[in-house]
Formats: sequence, structure tokens, C-alpha cells
Amino acid sequence: MIVVDDKIVSDDVVNVMFSCNLSACHGDCCIEGDEGAPLEESEISELEDALDEVAPYMTEAGLKVVDNTGVFDYGADGDYVTPLVNDRECAFVYFENNIALCAIEKAYREGKIDFIKPISCHLYPIRITEYADFDAVNYHKWPICSSALSCGVQQGTPIYQSLEEPLVRKYGRKWY
Repeated sequence: MIVVDDKIVSDDVVNVMFSCNLSACHGDCCIEGDEGAPLEESEISELEDALDEVAPYMTEAGLKVVDNTGVFDYGADGDYVTPLVNDRECAFVYFENNIALCAIEKAYREGKIDFIKPISCHLYPIRITEYADFDAVNYHKWPICSSALSCGVQQGTPIYQSLEEPLVRKYGRKWY
């Protein structure tokens, strides 16, 4: 492990090669899983403020879920998570060429909002657990990301380099 300030970074974040390969995985990380993506409390208001701009990119089913539950739900541990459509895909997913993409990020990329997406989504496959005195920064290994491992090896890109932008967003340039 590596300690940077009050962050404990697993060796996997530095040593495992990883580069997302949407053409192979089809964005399954936004579809599969037991609950929605983790949300920080501050992101709830960001999502609420951006919803009118994000809504045109969402699926009808996703809009219905958000209309019924709001922009967040509660995970098994009582934490905030994105709501799901039929206990499956994130309510903020839309599909393009059979690939699951983020409606929030699309609105951001088109200059309609200033919020790119929840930090847990931006950082995936890194998962951060916040403790009282430190953050644990870990790699979440998931078989649906196997093509990203192969792609990372081909490119020679470790996780931390592949996720430079969200790591800087979370902890700052100096930390990175």
C-alpha cells in the first residue's frame, strides 16, 4: 500500500493495468450490481439542480424512477446511491449503439451543466471508503471489466493513470 497524506492507496491502484473498453463491455458497470452508484451527500443537490438539463437524455423508464423516488435512493447500508430501473440499470443511463452511457455526463459534455457525474462513477473501478482518520482507495475487481484489464495491459496504463482526471477532481492535482 501507499500512503499519500491521509489516503491509503492499495497497490492494485498503482500496479493493475486498466483502461475502459466500452466497445467490449458495453457499459455494464452502469447496468449490473446490487444497488446504484454511491453518492456523496453534496451530489444530491448537484443532481437536483441539473435534472432539467439531464432529463432529455434519460430513458423514459429512468425518468419515471426519478419522478417517483427522486435523484437518489438508499443502499443496503443506508448510504445514498443512484436510483435503479427495475433493480438493474442506473436511472441516469441512456443507450447508444447498445452501449450504456451516462445522461449526466452527456449534458456536461454538451455544456449544459457543470457537474460531470457522481465521483464514484467517475472513479470506477476505484472505490473509496471514507473513515474518520483516512480514506481507503481501492480497486474494485469485477469480472465485467475483464476487457478493461486486457486493454490496460495493451496500452501499459495502470488504473491511477487511466483515472487521473477523477483522482485530481477528488483529491487535487498536488495529491495526484
